[in-house]
Amino acid sequence: MEHHAVDVLVVGGGAGGTAAAIQASRRGAKTLLVSEFSWLGGMLTSAGVSCPDGNELLAFQTGIWGEFLRELQRRQIEGLDHGWVSFFDYEPRLGAQIFADWVADLPNLYWIIGETPQEVLRQGDRVVGVRFQNHTVQAQITIDGTELGDLLPLADIPYRWGWELQSEWNEPSAPTSENELTQHYPVQAPTWVVVMRDFGNATAPAIASSAAASTNFAAAWGNYGGEKFLNYGRLPNNRFMINWPIHGNDYGEGSDRLIKSEATRREFWQAALEHSHSFAHSIQQHLGQQYGLATDTFPKEANSPGGGAFALHPYYRESRRICGNRTICEQDILPIAKGQTAALPMQIFAHSCVDVESVCESIAVGNYANDHHYPSGEIQLQPKSLRWGGRWTGTPFTIPYSSLIPASIDGFLACEKNISVSHIANGATRLQPVVLGIGQAAGMAAALCVEQGCQPRDLSVRSLQEALLTDKSAPAAVIPFYNLVPKHPDWLTWQLRYLNYPESYPNNGCCPLPCQPSSPLSKQAQAIAGILHYKDAQDYQLVSDRPGKPLQLVTLCPAINQQLLDLKHQQPLTVIGKVNQAGNWILVEAIAD
Repeated sequence: MEHHAVDVLVVGGGAGGTAAAIQASRRGAKTLLVSEFSWLGGMLTSAGVSCPDGNELLAFQTGIWGEFLRELQRRQIEGLDHGWVSFFDYEPRLGAQIFADWVADLPNLYWIIGETPQEVLRQGDRVVGVRFQNHTVQAQITIDGTELGDLLPLADIPYRWGWELQSEWNEPSAPTSENELTQHYPVQAPTWVVVMRDFGNATAPAIASSAAASTNFAAAWGNYGGEKFLNYGRLPNNRFMINWPIHGNDYGEGSDRLIKSEATRREFWQAALEHSHSFAHSIQQHLGQQYGLATDTFPKEANSPGGGAFALHPYYRESRRICGNRTICEQDILPIAKGQTAALPMQIFAHSCVDVESVCESIAVGNYANDHHYPSGEIQLQPKSLRWGGRWTGTPFTIPYSSLIPASIDGFLACEKNISVSHIANGATRLQPVVLGIGQAAGMAAALCVEQGCQPRDLSVRSLQEALLTDKSAPAAVIPFYNLVPKHPDWLTWQLRYLNYPESYPNNGCCPLPCQPSSPLSKQAQAIAGILHYKDAQDYQLVSDRPGKPLQLVTLCPAINQQLLDLKHQQPLTVIGKVNQAGNWILVEAIAD
């Protein structure tokens, strides 16, 4: 048994844990990261979801999320816009290599691969370390970055698993009583992602069917057609990420097995993997044997039944969730009345009986719609989307720092889907970009606690916010703006302004500045001329001489969004951007004069 003493211990190499370890180390803390698998990044890599959702607008591409996108754009010569579920589609191996390279560049970050927590060490109400199979680690701050909140039961930290009724927090979309859905599917369904490829004129090796197969998978693409179905998660090199919710490879049967024991978790894994294997078999049988498994996608590892074409572990949409100092509820992610953004999270601090301070405690930004997955179908949720840039996007919300801190345990932070959040609100907070932001904030908070000799609950949230905003490698937004991109010279000024005066934060999410021109054009951009058809508000088409249907005009840039709003129906127009045949759109990067 090897013994280590560090400033910060991060357990789990998922999206949040990886970001936390990188940020803590960059801040100067002696950091140790322990991961179960050899690929870091979790949802973004080892779980195979390399078409991430949310925080897609340029203004929200900040922090480690923005840094990750820029590095993907630099390394993936084919560009990132290939499928129609996301603007960012990449080979999972490339994402894992980026995280590994960043870790290798940090001399004060030590990485142990292939171990899982066995015991959490506590002194009274304080976590002081973790014992693994071959290592015992003592740390001033321990961060749980596991996919399922595995440290919580080991540390006797109170947590939630499953649904809360409307009576708990008065969430408008929560059920009023237990029903068949809440009892059968206590958490959102995980997915065992598989990557397939188009072999072209060759015949792909046959995919065997699982004896356990019983689903009518042919209904998966019934309303889409085979080509559009496959193009959902199209990757470079004629590959397809198969992460399909409609009669597809979402699998939620007996999900309580995930937290009962290691044996029952492995049992669930095997069933989910067989389900996904059968889905791949059905795709090949119905759509043609030119489609087969991309067997060189994932590594083979002793602690995973996946590998090859199948991800190393399931894509978990939900976890054990701490009972924290503050719980994010559905009301916290919904837009305010007549607004385009959620309210900023405020915390009241009473310094004395007469001295009361109200502080904004936002430490990360998200904007995804509230998206829930159950094999039995969708549930009705309060809408939180709007049209922007010619397409639908989610209204932005923020993560409060106190949702990362257990109510009564010191020396500990959560940084994944295990933060203090309701089952309903988890549908928006669980997405990859916002979890990277949560991880970055947790890593920075841990490092600051070491510097200041304090516990996470006693850390000044303002010191954390300023550290995130001024980080040398990946400055991260804590206030969401639609129209203020990170490279704007006044970006920091306006972030700080609304931290100082949160009551003046505009309900349309736009600071009073003109939009900055767009960034340099991508290598894939081309000029396309045609006639603009203004179909409806934020619904634009370009009719050109190109064969096929008119192309939608979409953008991620606030300056281009404003230009599109000012255009007239049926006016001649030349745009510069990248054509995405799968989504039938042009991602506009500039409009010609």
